[in-house]
Amino acid sequence: MTSLNTYFEVLKWASSFLEESNLESTLAEYLILERKMWTKTDLLLNFKKEVPQEELVLFESDLNQLAKHVPVQYLIGSCEFYGRRFLVNEHTLIPRPETEELVELILKENLNESKHIVDIGVGTGVISISLKAERTNWHVMGFDISKEALEVARENAKQLNEEVTFLESDVLSNYHSSKKIDILVSNPPYIDVDEWEEMDISVRENEPKEALFAEESGLAIYKKIATEAKNYLAEDGKIYLEVGYLQGEAVAAIFQASFPEKNVQVIKDMNGQDRIIKVI
Repeated sequence: MTSLNTYFEVLKWASSFLEESNLESTLAEYLILERKMWTKTDLLLNFKKEVPQEELVLFESDLNQLAKHVPVQYLIGSCEFYGRRFLVNEHTLIPRPETEELVELILKENLNESKHIVDIGVGTGVISISLKAERTNWHVMGFDISKEALEVARENAKQLNEEVTFLESDVLSNYHSSKKIDILVSNPPYIDVDEWEEMDISVRENEPKEALFAEESGLAIYKKIATEAKNYLAEDGKIYLEVGYLQGEAVAAIFQASFPEKNVQVIKDMNGQDRIIKVI
C-alpha cells in the first residue's frame, strides 16, 4: 500500500481488496469514517489529501483483520445504537438493528412515568441504557451471567451518564427487590446449537457463544424467563422479548401458558419477520 497517497486512492484499493476477500466493499469507507470520526462530507473534502503513514499502517492492519472475519465493530471498539455510541468487545454481542425496533416499541407504548424495568441478558447494555436515557423516571436494572459483559455495560452507562443497576444473575435468580417488575425485557440467547454451521463465519468465530446459543431448539432461556417472571411481574406488568424469526409462535405459546390471563402477541420487524413477543 506504500505507493498509495491520497484518501481516494486508499479507499479505491481497500474496496477492491475487500471484494476479492468476498467482503462488502463499503466496509472500507466505514473504517475510514470511524477511525477519523468523519462524516461522508468530510471524506469527500479530504479525498485528495495524503494519508499519514501511521494511518496507512493501521488501515492495512484493519483490512487484514476483516479478511479474517473479525467484525468491524470489534476493530473500532464501538458501534451506534439508537442514536448513541456504545463500547463493544469480544465479550459482548454486536447490537443489531432489530433490537432498536424492540426499544422503539417499548418507548412508543410506555410513557415517562415511574416504572420498574428489568432487562435480562444485557450484553453491552444497549437496551437498558437506551430505555433509561429516553425515560428518565424509570428505574432500570440489567442482569447478565457474564462478568465481562457486565463490565462493558457498566462502562457504557458511565460514559453516557445514565444510572442503571447492572447485576450478575442467571435470569431472575438474583432479583431480590421488593418491587414488582412493570416491564420485563430480554434479548436472550436464542439460536439452536444445531444451527452452528449455518451461521455467518464472522459471528461464529468471534461473538460470545454463551450470548448466542440456547438448548431446547433455542427456547431454553425463554422457558426459564416465563417460569420465573410469574413470581416477580406486576399484575399489569408487560413483557417484551426479541426472538429468532422462526420462533415467534413457539415463544408465544410458552408465555401464553405461563400467563393465560394476558394477551400475547407476535410482532414482525421491518423485514416482515417474526421478531418481538409482547405479553400485556
